[in-house]
Amino acid sequence: MAKELIFGHQNPDTDAIGTAIAYSYFQNHFGFDTEAVALGEPNDETAFALKKFGFEAPRVIKTAANEVDAVMLVDHNEPQQSVSDIDKVTVTHVVDHHRIMNFNTAAPLYFRDEPVGCTSTVLWQMFNEKGLEIPQNIAGIMLSAIISDTLLLKSPTTTDKDHEAVEALAKIAGVDYKSYGLEMLKAGTNIADKSEEDLIDLDAKSFELNGHTVRIAQVNTVDLPEAMERKAAFIGAMEASSKANSYDMFVLVLTDILESNSEGIVVGSDETKSLFEKAFDKKLVDSAVELPGVVSRKKQVVPPLTEAFEG
Repeated sequence: MAKELIFGHQNPDTDAIGTAIAYSYFQNHFGFDTEAVALGEPNDETAFALKKFGFEAPRVIKTAANEVDAVMLVDHNEPQQSVSDIDKVTVTHVVDHHRIMNFNTAAPLYFRDEPVGCTSTVLWQMFNEKGLEIPQNIAGIMLSAIISDTLLLKSPTTTDKDHEAVEALAKIAGVDYKSYGLEMLKAGTNIADKSEEDLIDLDAKSFELNGHTVRIAQVNTVDLPEAMERKAAFIGAMEASSKANSYDMFVLVLTDILESNSEGIVVGSDETKSLFEKAFDKKLVDSAVELPGVVSRKKQVVPPLTEAFEG
């Protein structure tokens, strides 16, 4: 069987990298020849989790077609979030928990997408369905992915299945998920030594909304006022990135992981800013707005923006 690469989205988070590692283990057990790779370097949080459970960071690829004819995707399906030459390879499998958009294939494939908090929760179910035992280190990296995506089960994306998966995986991994989870999340909030240009690209995704390209970045912090002191610099970096990449709007969501609140910073045209205000029924003040209770890009940011842009 020809080798396939498995990877998550660009600017990978703990789910994108952790689930790729776990899914590669899963598929190789059933006779596939796969390698987990990444579309970017791991962030601080992911690096913490990888080290905790004894993994090396997957190698980073820029293109896939120069290595393989087929790939498997985790934690994404939208082409603009994937490897740059996704149109030159065959996608044989997708395991995801996001909306399905702009995804077309020439041949049938395995596609599993569930409305849960994390792709690793879907994969945990797949392990159970196949009766495949989960090794301690694989359980640990899957646990880390779920904690990351659900903000320690506090995100509105969290489901009963996520709770079940976390408790089961924590037991296998041999950790107290609450104390470990808080430690891991805090490891990803050290933003003081990073530039604004780096921060707006750490966890950012592009979305096509009714003909507009909207970039949405999220940065976790434990000190929201301190992060907002850098607003002017963030705006400068966002405007430069928008110009270089033809984004119609750039939204930065700064999220306090302890208080479960966010502040948004928005750059774009008067039209797109007006659509943002329509989406959240709030006025931007000097390009910023408070977003109390908002912690999930997938469930609390993308859906209202989609409705506003397409309404």
